[in-house]
Amino acid sequence: MLVARVRDIYNTECIKKLNVQNALIDCIHRYGFREIQTPTFEFSDVFSSEKGTVAQTDMFRFFDREGNTLALRPDMTPPIARCVAKYFKEEELPIRLMYCGNTYRNNVSLQGKLKEVTQLGTELINDPSVEADAEMIAMTVDCLLTTGLKEFQVEIGNVEFFAGLIEEARLQEEETVKLRELIENKNLFGMEELLQEKKLEEPLKKLFYQLPELFGTIEKVKDIKNYVQNSRSIAALNRLEQLYELLKIYDFESYITFDLGMLSNYNYYTGIIFRAFTYKTGDAVATGGRYDSLIDQFGKDAPAIGVALILDQLLLALSRQNLLVNQESEDTLLVYQTKVQTIAIQLAKQFRKENMRVELYAEQKEYTLQDYIDYANRMGLGGILHLDNNKQVHLVRAKDGAIQKLGLLHTFYSILILNLKLRTVFSLPLK
Repeated sequence: MLVARVRDIYNTECIKKLNVQNALIDCIHRYGFREIQTPTFEFSDVFSSEKGTVAQTDMFRFFDREGNTLALRPDMTPPIARCVAKYFKEEELPIRLMYCGNTYRNNVSLQGKLKEVTQLGTELINDPSVEADAEMIAMTVDCLLTTGLKEFQVEIGNVEFFAGLIEEARLQEEETVKLRELIENKNLFGMEELLQEKKLEEPLKKLFYQLPELFGTIEKVKDIKNYVQNSRSIAALNRLEQLYELLKIYDFESYITFDLGMLSNYNYYTGIIFRAFTYKTGDAVATGGRYDSLIDQFGKDAPAIGVALILDQLLLALSRQNLLVNQESEDTLLVYQTKVQTIAIQLAKQFRKENMRVELYAEQKEYTLQDYIDYANRMGLGGILHLDNNKQVHLVRAKDGAIQKLGLLHTFYSILILNLKLRTVFSLPLK
C-alpha cells in the first residue's frame, strides 16, 4: 500500500528485501566493516546547513517536551560522523563502520519519491588515500554483483575539479550556487548568460560550457587535462587516473565511467563522488563520496569516505529486470485434528529444534484442506503437513497442491528421527 509516499512491505516482497539485504551485509562483512546503529531522530543541528547535508525544508522536524528541535534522520552520514567524533576521538588507524536503517525526506509529492527509504552503507574513517577510494568503489561493484545485477555502471566524479574551476574563475558564493543549479538542470543558455558577465578567458569559459557533457571513459579524463590550467583541477584529474588504475587491479574497470560535471546536493563532499545506475530505474541504486571535513565539525579531524546502497531502488531494479529469484519457502504449516494434538505439538517442537520454521494449527471444521493450501500460498509457505485423527500423515506441496500419503504416524516419526538434518518436511520428494 502507498500512503503519503511511504510503503508497507510484507509477505514475499518483504522476504525478498531481507534476502537482498542479508546478501549485501555478508558482502560488506567480507571487507571488514562492523555494525553501528544510530537513533532514528537526532537534534536537528546534526543536519544543519553548516554540515552540508539536506535542506531544512526537506526534513521532518518536531519538538520534544523540553523544547529541543529534533529531526528524523534524512541522511546516515552526519550521525555516524557524530559518533566517530565522540567514541573514536583518539583512534588514528582506519575505522570501518556499516549501518542499515531507514532515512526520511520530506520530498515534494510531485517528485514521486518515497519519503522513507532503507539505506545500507559503510563509512571508512581515518584513511585519506586513493586506495581507500578504490576499495569503497570496488566494494560497491561487488555488492551490486552479489544481488544479481549484471548491467550497471558506477559513474565517478571529483568535486575538486569543479572547485578548481570556480576558484580560477573567482566566482562568488551566490554565483557558484546559481551555476551549480544551471549545470544540474543542463541549462546551457543560463550558463552562458552568467559566465558572459564574468568575462572569463576563452579556455576556462569553454570548460564550464562543456561540464554537462564531460562524461565517458578514462580517455575523457586524460583528454580534458590538456585544457585545464589550475593546479586544483589537475590534481583532481590525476586522482581519478590513479583511482582507475587501482580499479583495474580489482578487474572492475568495465563497470566504471567518469562524469566530470557530477555535482552533489551534499556540500560536505570534498573529493571523489560516485553514483551507481542500472536499467529500469531512474534514480541511483548507490551513492557515495569522500568527506574529509565533516567529522571535524563534530570535534575530530579525520578524513573519510562512504557509500550508501539505496535498497528500495535496488529492489525495484532487480524486480523490473526479473532478477529477484523466488526461492522455495522452507516454512511448514502443520495442521492437526483434535485427537493427535499432543503428538502434533511434539513434532513441532522437534522441527523447531532442527531450525525448521513451523506454523501449528488445529484443524477447523469450516475449512477444507484446499482452504489451507490456498492460505499457505497467500502466506508464502512451502507446504502443509496434515495429521488426521487416524494418525495418517499427508504432505502437501503448496505451489502445486501435490499430495503424498506417508502412512501411519509412528512410521513417519521414525523417518523424522533418522533425518534430523531434514530442512523441511515438504522438501521430501513427492511421488
